[in-house]
Amino acid sequence: MSDTSIIFDDENPEWTDEDFARAVPFDQAPAHIRAAFSKAGGRPRGSNKEQVALRIDKDVLARFRATGPGWQTRINAILRAAKL
Repeated sequence: MSDTSIIFDDENPEWTDEDFARAVPFDQAPAHIRAAFSKAGGRPRGSNKEQVALRIDKDVLARFRATGPGWQTRINAILRAAKL
């Protein structure tokens, strides 16, 4: 990879040694900053779901995604109804 492929962001410059020296662990950051980062994520405890990689034809996937949020749940419901 060449150096020309690096994207520079003026709003988020690379950290200097001084920046790293001032840094504190997350649990020592001010409360309002810690509150901005939700710890919630992933499946709820006790979920019977398993994450897998699955290859689906592009046109089929596009049609499901076009139906809006919940498209993965709808795919799951169709597979369940197929009683494979």
